[in-house]
Amino acid sequence: MLFKDTDSLEEIWQAVKHELHRGALDVKHPFHWVNLGTVSGDFPSVRTVVLRKVSEELNFFVYTDYRSEKCSNLQQNSNASLHFYHPKKQVQIRIKTQAKLHFQDDLSKEIWKTIPVHRRSEYTGAQAPRTPISLPEDGWTVGNLENHFFCVLEFSPMEIEVLQLRKEGHLRLMFSKEKDWKGAWLVP
Repeated sequence: MLFKDTDSLEEIWQAVKHELHRGALDVKHPFHWVNLGTVSGDFPSVRTVVLRKVSEELNFFVYTDYRSEKCSNLQQNSNASLHFYHPKKQVQIRIKTQAKLHFQDDLSKEIWKTIPVHRRSEYTGAQAPRTPISLPEDGWTVGNLENHFFCVLEFSPMEIEVLQLRKEGHLRLMFSKEKDWKGAWLVP
């Protein structure tokens, strides 16, 4: 359990922030893998991505290929959702965000320098993600490492909703940037 009904809103807020930061730092933490939801035409589109960093301001950072569907979705509509679930603590966190794409800008260039050489091929494919191919190995063709499609997605939170599942009764809270991250209890 991440929090109890006797914890103060500030204690809960600090616990939530701590877990989110841990997700970016610890590859074994359940929050390291986050579900990213974007808008794609008439349907939502959800996929699992790796949480690379959480800033002090609670901006969330994910790496991807600029040619991916998630990037085109976010260029059309910058609204996105992040969904985290911790099975042992039985807590769910849903975050409404505004996304910003960093492609061939100062931030993406600086982070690109830190990507291990053996991982750079993930962003240099000769063909864009989701391109139809005849054989699986056709998708492994690596392009020029200098001509990469590395993109950093930055998600700025607007609302963070937390649901603590408990036998005694579930607990739900909303933290809003508009209200300076002051929490409020909600009906679970």
